[in-house]
Amino acid sequence: MKYFIIGIFLSCIQIHGFSQEIFILSKANIEFTSDAPLEMIKASSNQLTGLIKTIDRSFVFRVPMTSFEGFNSSLQRTHFNENYIESAKYPNTLFEGKIIEEIDFSTPGEYSIRGKGRFTCHGVVQERIIKCKMVISPDKIKISSDFTVLLEDHNIKIPSVVSQKIAEEIKVHLTIELIPKK
Repeated sequence: MKYFIIGIFLSCIQIHGFSQEIFILSKANIEFTSDAPLEMIKASSNQLTGLIKTIDRSFVFRVPMTSFEGFNSSLQRTHFNENYIESAKYPNTLFEGKIIEEIDFSTPGEYSIRGKGRFTCHGVVQERIIKCKMVISPDKIKISSDFTVLLEDHNIKIPSVVSQKIAEEIKVHLTIELIPKK
């Protein structure tokens, strides 16, 4: 009987621990800014998907490029998707890798972390380290980050006729919230 109770207790711990092992994205906002000499362009998406596995600190995040809204006109959005980012050919931007720092995900607090991994945009994979702020609470994880993407690094070509309207370095701001997978 004693071993039966211990077995049930350990099973409960394993089930509870397993449910906390994967955190899935519940809220997200990713926005980019192109601040060029003649024009500022801003767009955002809330259709980011992803997860973090706390057991090995691995993560994967994906955003459909056609989900970005904003821009200064609908024609600008069309040009973004068809001519520059080529969304039909490269539908998603992806970041997958691992959190460098050893984090105790069961301890609430604010942490400065770095995500290291493969950042894929416009079909070009770049090894990146992206700094983030992570806030862990008992029922969720919040992450925010600011980083840049160089168009040249991802073979995104801008015609010279609009080169003064599109920045070569795109600023990205990200805020996400993750909850335990049930």
